[in-house]
Amino acid sequence: MTESTAPESPEDEHRRVAGVSAPDLLSEARRLDAADPLARHLDAFADAPGVTAYLDGNSLGRPLKDLPEKAAAFIREDWGTRLIRSWDEQWMELPMTLGDRIAEVTLGAAAGQTVIADSTSVLLYKLMRAGIAARPGRDEIVIEAGNFPTDRFIAAGVAKEAGATLRWVEPDEITGVSVADVAAVVSERTALVVLSHVDYRSGALADMPAITSAVHEAGALMLWDLCHSVGVVPMQLDAWGVDMAVGCTYKYLNGGPGSPAFAYLRTEHHGSITQPIHGWWSAADIFAMGPEYAPVNSIRQLLSGTPPVLSMLGMQGMLDIIEAEGVTAVRAKSVSLTDFAVRAYDELLAPLGVRLLSTRDAAHRGGHITIGHDSFQQVTKTLWSEGIIPDFRFPDGIRLGLSPLSTSHSETLRGIAAVRDALLA
Repeated sequence: MTESTAPESPEDEHRRVAGVSAPDLLSEARRLDAADPLARHLDAFADAPGVTAYLDGNSLGRPLKDLPEKAAAFIREDWGTRLIRSWDEQWMELPMTLGDRIAEVTLGAAAGQTVIADSTSVLLYKLMRAGIAARPGRDEIVIEAGNFPTDRFIAAGVAKEAGATLRWVEPDEITGVSVADVAAVVSERTALVVLSHVDYRSGALADMPAITSAVHEAGALMLWDLCHSVGVVPMQLDAWGVDMAVGCTYKYLNGGPGSPAFAYLRTEHHGSITQPIHGWWSAADIFAMGPEYAPVNSIRQLLSGTPPVLSMLGMQGMLDIIEAEGVTAVRAKSVSLTDFAVRAYDELLAPLGVRLLSTRDAAHRGGHITIGHDSFQQVTKTLWSEGIIPDFRFPDGIRLGLSPLSTSHSETLRGIAAVRDALLA
């Protein structure tokens, strides 16, 4: 089982959550797990000896059990036997074909607009720099004040390079960025708006279609960071008119630490938006080795150097599962898990002074919830030493990242009960 190498008996589990003020929490967790149509996938993930609750799948997803053999076969055959022939046979097109799979399975986007390339940071830089250059005469980048540090740092760097100004959106910390927040900041000077679909702290889910529309009404381009939503929240990038998007593959797509990110660039912008890192992989003729750079007029233009082929292996099995089940079903399980976590918080943690730092409205929440308490930095250390793995976020938050395909309701309860026990110790 993925939850523990030695599953607890019902009696042990009852003892573990002894003292629960609502005795039906455990029975409800078991009922939800028994009715879960995705529960059969729990055993597809590798065991983690000593870990009894992994509540950080929104930061680093578990590896699938069959990945070691797939990686070994790749090294033996694709690389070890076919050698450089594999470039011609399959690797040259892999960034685009795998990008198309992500687009079809998770993004609601047609083929030819998504590519696997660099890290999230590099792709954010490429698209931010290209986006502001594509709106001459406009000199402002709009970004949320509490966005993930990388997004803010890169936006600041791009603004400095381009002689632009940053304008900050300052939303409610729990409910996140609203259409009104964005509309109040954008203007005829706005070139680019950069926001996260799901807030990395609170889990707040932004209204992507409405915000994108408001940005377009101001004549600006919209760039979405999908790191905390891809693979767990359904979206329709094409239908919603999104211009650009970037997302990582090591969270809900389980690609492994450092697995490469993807970028989406709407077809209408191909040829008119030029990314700034001119490598040979984005040249119109890769092997011409010509004296001057001429970019290809396709999604391949977002590539620069040689793609990290081996690092693209881990996510492919997870895409198979998401494709088979459908991201809508994954979202339904995610809502069930986070709703249950909120209920467990109410029963076990709220009486101890723990604060809920996420919205209770599942329709406006992504795949994690955050709770706060002054002692959580030390509590997290205690939990990790006991095989309970949540994620601490400065200054006093614990994120409960509930990856739907690898997490059960019982495991969620086990982790929240452990937080309570650590506070009472």
